[in-house]
Amino acid sequence: MGGSLGDLTLNEFGDRLASNDPVPGGGSASAVAASFAASLLAMVSRLSLDRPKYEPFRATIERALPLADRLRVRFLDLADLDAVAYAGYMDALHLPKETPEEQKAREEAMQTAARRSTESPQETLRLCAQLMESIESMAGRSNLNAASDLEVAAQLCNAAARGAAANVLINLPSVGDNRFAGGATAEVETHVHSIERQLLLVTQRVARGGLRSPE
Repeated sequence: MGGSLGDLTLNEFGDRLASNDPVPGGGSASAVAASFAASLLAMVSRLSLDRPKYEPFRATIERALPLADRLRVRFLDLADLDAVAYAGYMDALHLPKETPEEQKAREEAMQTAARRSTESPQETLRLCAQLMESIESMAGRSNLNAASDLEVAAQLCNAAARGAAANVLINLPSVGDNRFAGGATAEVETHVHSIERQLLLVTQRVARGGLRSPE
């Protein structure tokens, strides 16, 4: 692949996504969307700190800011890791398969690569769950002038989680391990449902306006 996706301009990243190269793909795009969501949470946090009106919510804000800053960087790392993992799967797919030995080696390589291809989107999904919890806790406890930015963060986080989930699930049949696939599927469903529930809470809170009680 060459270089980090995070070092590309938006136009360059868009061009890479739009090309006929399958890497980067949807998994990387999901992680980048999650990074944008975390960046928006960081922005809202900074716009809320040291404002007298939001002093009662300092504990919530001070908890959200370092999390957001850490996750926005981590998600970009996961975008790179997803691209590397999928490139590895494509390499395995193109291994020779003329003899029974080659077919067996190719199948094993594809199963290993498929499992690795679930790791980055699964981690993206787990971290999206953490991010959405923080976004929800900030709704009604942060700068009201940036409430729409917080809702955008929630929407992006949900989209990123959905995309990551799709990338986990599509790789599971190729792993060749039903127990692993069952556990991964259950985890995906748990996180997706939790994130969507919290998204609804954020949108409702933003629509109502105003502040709520401190945590």
